[in-house]
Parts: sequence; structure tokens; C-alpha cells
Amino acid sequence: MTHWIIRHKVEDFDRWKLVFDDHDETRRANGFGGFQLFQTAENPNEVVILFEIKDVNLAKQFAVSTDLRNEMKKAGVSD
Repeated sequence: MTHWIIRHKVEDFDRWKLVFDDHDETRRANGFGGFQLFQTAENPNEVVILFEIKDVNLAKQFAVSTDLRNEMKKAGVSD
């Protein structure tokens, strides 16, 4: 099984989490499986996500998609 680790700094965790949860079906349709979500102890607005990847090529395409970039902007991802 392939995994990806993603780290984001977000403006507001609660706002980010709502958008992240709403986008779950789209992620799954684009090669992503389950995930584990972590917040760093020093900054609750820094998140780390460990994703299971079911289709690497599809996930890579989605990772650079306009749809994902727009959702990240809407969610307040700051880096």
C-alpha cells in the first residue's frame, strides 16, 4: 500500500476541517483512500495528514488539479 504524508499550515483549523471533510468523496474518486489526521502540539493550525493511496497516477493528477487548489484556498491553507 502506498502512503502520502501532507503537511499544511492553515489559517483556522475548524474552517479548514469543514472544507476537508466536504471534499472527501472527491478525494476518494481520485485515488485517495483512508487517512489519519494530526495537529502539531506547538500549533493546532499546522496539520499533518497520512493518506492511503489506492491509485498513484490518479492521485498525482488530482494533487496538481485546479479543483484541489481552489478547495485549499477556500479552506485557508496558507502554505
